Amino acid sequence: MNTDTTTMTTTTTEAPVPTTEPRTGLRNGVDTTALFATLDVVKSDPEIAHFQFRAENTWLSGTHNRTVIHRFFGAKQEMEHREATVIEADHPTVLVGGDNAPTPVEYLLHAIAACITAGIANIAAARKVNLTEVSSTVEGDIDVLGLLGLDHDVRNGYSGIRLTFSMKGDDPEKLRTVLEQSVRRSAVYDVLTNGVPITIDVATD
Repeated sequence: MNTDTTTMTTTTTEAPVPTTEPRTGLRNGVDTTALFATLDVVKSDPEIAHFQFRAENTWLSGTHNRTVIHRFFGAKQEMEHREATVIEADHPTVLVGGDNAPTPVEYLLHAIAACITAGIANIAAARKVNLTEVSSTVEGDIDVLGLLGLDHDVRNGYSGIRLTFSMKGDDPEKLRTVLEQSVRRSAVYDVLTNGVPITIDVATD
């Protein structure tokens, strides 16, 4: 099991709830009719739940590289996002890079915040909890002595990650329970706290 520590703090503020109910099936921007219909379909045919996400990465120069995310497998078929997303990564100049883009470990911070935030929206909508604002900051501590190979007793990755959420909407206690459930259901949180098998192959032709 991964020994990283992930801590989280939450600030919740009760904001005025809209006087008019969201239009039928839509809450917090989530189509709850589609959400519950999807759950029903997956319950009736669990094989639909098997997904495979993919990314294609190409080295550019130095520590600068580019990834394209477009195709994936899900619901028993090959699928594509509406548009391909291109993201780049690099190291800052202080770490001998060109600083053309964020570092890969910074994208990891984005991933956990984005995953939990998406879960908050879905879970709140399913529970009829109104949201007016959700924001977060994420910090990760890393000692580069490890990844630079200068101290074998220092791990290569983060020694700890901290998330702070600020949420506004319905009753603060409801907001806290929504956040807690989102963390429990977060795929990224699961990967970071429980680990996952990784295989690496290489072709040199």
